[in-house]
Amino acid sequence: MREDRVIRQSKIAGQSVISRKAANAGFTLIELTVVIVILSIVAVLVFPRLPSTREGDLRSSARNLAAGLRYLVDKAIATKQYYRLTINIGSGRMEVTRILPDNEEVAVTDVTLSRLSLHDQTGFEDIVSSRLGKQAEGEVVLEFSPLGANEFIVFHLKSEDGSRHYTVALYPGSGRVVVLNGYQDGTLSVDEQEGSR
Repeated sequence: MREDRVIRQSKIAGQSVISRKAANAGFTLIELTVVIVILSIVAVLVFPRLPSTREGDLRSSARNLAAGLRYLVDKAIATKQYYRLTINIGSGRMEVTRILPDNEEVAVTDVTLSRLSLHDQTGFEDIVSSRLGKQAEGEVVLEFSPLGANEFIVFHLKSEDGSRHYTVALYPGSGRVVVLNGYQDGTLSVDEQEGSR
């Protein structure tokens, strides 16, 4: 009987300790304020260092353009066909057509070539070719033959606000395409070519 009484008293005492702890549970206003201030400082320091989606879109556009150009050169060489790439610099719109022997243009049925485009947040700064020079507006027409690209071509891509650039260089004949971060003028040095592989 005495043991039952001790057990009951200890249960009651335990419940009172638990109920006192439950009443004091939670955060004070000062603790919450300190946590919010710390999180704000971390956000201010970390968010500017995170890669932006715009940077990712620009890099992705450059890589997609490079892959599309490589594919176009390979297709021209493999099929022994002539192709024409027409680019509207202002809108970023690209269209690939196949050139028939009588110089008539027909739309390509190849899904990869018909989907050649840039992301919405990116565009062309300019296009430089050995035949046309630097073109910053209007349309640029580029020819591809069974021997590959007919000339050295440099595409300068930019972010929507114009603050970031990528350079895509297409070499004649081999169809070699190089993608570099930033706006690169002229031909690429051996070091830059090796660094971009």
